[in-house]
Parts: sequence; C-alpha cells; structure tokens
Amino acid sequence: MFRARWLFSIVLVSGVLLVSAFSMAFAVDATGQVTLENDPALPVDYVWVLICGFLVFFMQAGFAMVESGFCRAKNATNLLSKNLIDFVVASLTFFAIGYGFLKGNDVGGFIGSGFWFLRGGAYDVGTYLDFFWQLVFCGTAATIVSGAVAERLKFSAYLVYTFFVSLFIYPVYAHWVWGGGWLSQLPLGLGHIDFAGSGVVHALGGMVGLAGAIVLGPRFGKYGKDGKPRAIPGHSITLAALGTFILWFGWFGFNPGSTFSAHHLRIAVVAVNTNLAAAAGAMSTLLIMYLKTRRWDLGMALNGALGGLVAVTAPCAWIEGWAAVVIGAVAGLIVVGGVYFLESRGVDDPVGAVSVHGFNGLWGLLSIGLFADGTYGLYSLETPYVTGLLYGGGVGQFLAQLIGAVVLAAWSFGLGFLLFKLMDLTFGIRVSPEEELQGLDIKEHGTPAYPEFTHRQTFIIR
Repeated sequence: MFRARWLFSIVLVSGVLLVSAFSMAFAVDATGQVTLENDPALPVDYVWVLICGFLVFFMQAGFAMVESGFCRAKNATNLLSKNLIDFVVASLTFFAIGYGFLKGNDVGGFIGSGFWFLRGGAYDVGTYLDFFWQLVFCGTAATIVSGAVAERLKFSAYLVYTFFVSLFIYPVYAHWVWGGGWLSQLPLGLGHIDFAGSGVVHALGGMVGLAGAIVLGPRFGKYGKDGKPRAIPGHSITLAALGTFILWFGWFGFNPGSTFSAHHLRIAVVAVNTNLAAAAGAMSTLLIMYLKTRRWDLGMALNGALGGLVAVTAPCAWIEGWAAVVIGAVAGLIVVGGVYFLESRGVDDPVGAVSVHGFNGLWGLLSIGLFADGTYGLYSLETPYVTGLLYGGGVGQFLAQLIGAVVLAAWSFGLGFLLFKLMDLTFGIRVSPEEELQGLDIKEHGTPAYPEFTHRQTFIIR
C-alpha cells in the first residue's frame, strides 16, 4: 500500500518532467529572437514587470516563514518543503499546459487553447514576459493552501494537489477573468474585474484550502472532550513576523506591477493604497483582539495586515486612500470573525489562511463595486473608467463583482473538495496518528528543522 501511494504521485510528477524535457528538446524556433518595435518605453516596462515579478516570487519565502512560524517545530521542514515544491510543480505544469488554458485562444468563453510549452508563436519575448508574471501568481495561489492543511497532510497528496491547481483549477478561472473568458464579458458594469488577484489568486487558494481542511479534519488536540477549540501555539512568532514583513514588501510588486507598465503613474496610487490597507488591517485586528482578550495579540495582528493586503489587491488601482483604509479595517474584522467562526464549526486552519485569503479575497472583489472612484480604466489611462456604487456608478459593477465572487467560491471550493476527497479515497491524504504526534519532519523527510532540539527531546523521553 505504501509503495502504491508513492508510485501514484511519483508517476504523475515524473510525467510532467518528461513531457517538459521532451518539449524543450524540440522547442528551437527562430521566432524567439523577436526584434522589438522601436519603442523607447518598452524596455522600461519590461524591466518594471520583471522586477515586480521577482518581488512576487520572493513572497514564497514570506509564506514559508509565516506558515512554519505559526506551526510547531516538529513540522517546520515539511512546511518549508511544501513551499518549495509547490512553485517547482507550478513552474513545470503551468509552462506545459496551464498557461495555455489561461491565455490561449478563447474557446467558448470557458478555456484557452494554444501556447502549449510556449512553443511556436508563443516563443516570443512578450509572451514570455506575460508567462513569467502569470506564473508567479499561479505559484502564490498554490502555496496559500499549504497553511490551511498544515501539520497533517501527506507530502505525496500535496504534490498531486499542487499539480491539479496549477494545471486546471487556477488557469481556467483566471481565464474567465484575465484571459477574455465569460466573467470578464458580463453585461454589467465593465464585467467582472479583479485588478491584481484578490479573487483569482487569494480567494481561490483560500477556498481550496478550506476544502482541504474540511476533508482532513482537525489536528489531534485541537478540540477538547467538551468540543471546544484549544490553541496550538506555533513555535516561532519571530519567523511569522519576518514572513509577514516579506509578504508586505512583496506586495509592492504584486499590486503596482499589475499595471504592466511603469508609464502608468497610477502605480503611486496603487502602492499607497496597498500600504494603507495593510496598516488598517493590522490596527483593526489588534484593537478588536484587545477589546476581546485585554491582550495585544501580535499573531492576529500579523494576519490582520495580510488580510488588508489581500482585500485591497482587487480594488487597489481604482480607489482613493480613505477607501483603502476602510477596506483594510473591514478586512481585520473579517480575519478575527473568520478564525472564530471556522473554529466553532470544527474547521482547523493552523495559520488562518482561509480567513486571510479566502474570505478577504471575496471581500476585495465586492469592494470594487462599492468604492471604485471612476478615475482609472481597465489597466488603461483611457475610458471607460471603473466606477462603483458610492461614486454614482450604479449597481451594475457591484452585481458583476458579486456574480464573480459566487462563481469563484463554488468553482474553487467545489473542485478542491472533489480533488481532496478523490485523493483520500484513492490513497489516503492524512498521515498516521503516530506520524502526526511525532511530527512530519522525521517520517516524511528524515530531516528535522531543529535536530539538536529533537535529539534532546528524544533523550529526555528515554
């Protein structure tokens, strides 16, 4: 049984590697050396997008620190491994098929076709630039789930889940919004829109994570005999804080870079709004927790900052600063309420990923329909401008955002639940009780993150 489980995941990942290698061996095409038009602005825009993309990639380190810090020391290697492997698998899978589903020629408004392995006409500097940008977003969506299913999911199951999210779940929904698909064509407002991915990236990852957490069930010790949730403290608030600052920094690439042009001076508005929402989210959460517990809860404040960043990601280019503060403050409330609500329903989310990314991603989508101020277009300085309900835009844009949010929740949670259920029935996705109590680092990886600590603990027990 053990060999069969690993064989399933090894064959799957090996298939991606072999197909990618085969494609690369025959991908020589002269069109890759495209001569750019004589546009002096173009090199600046390329550098701008690439640098912002590098910042988004660095967010992988932030996620790794946040998740390992909020979880126990005995699972740190496992979490770091998952944050590595999801970007590895996403890179190869998205290169082979996923990008084609997202940005290929539209088929019936549902899915893209073409650009497979970035061959043929896709072997072009502009397409490669767009691919890299979309890839770092895809990797972010995939890595969000690891926090929600932390400390009990098999590494083999994580490989399979990351593969399917990168192959189909993320690219298809992203096509609906960013690839010319049916949601972007809704006859309400300017269609469903999402500037930098509150929905496409964060809510999608959060909802898949919710599905995984439900299928897995809570960790041992999370609930007492009376059914009440108990806190399971992470091993390093230092790492969690470091990860939050890395993510906050990376978000200055995530959001401003989504203009795809350094010549859109709107990037200044986007950067300020991004920062304001993070600050408001942290402050809101800190004050709420103080009123509730009479303690200044740093861990919750860190998640509040991340919740504010997630929520403002969709509207950041279309709102004024005051609206960013409101959006961030509400996001902090959603983080606290979401954490307590999920715990009361028996859902164990060790790092608060569902509340931070899932719930606040949906809030970010809706906020466009309320706060968009009518001064910036669809990634364009030209009309039509995005205008929300509070600025006289009518209810159309809000309805388009609501439809997109409902579709997103159904798509990502539904397919995520189906995927985790099928894996559980096929080869089982949860580690044994013995492995969970000992920690996943030893059994799954053979490499504890803190070997001196582990050796000392073993000696004391003996």
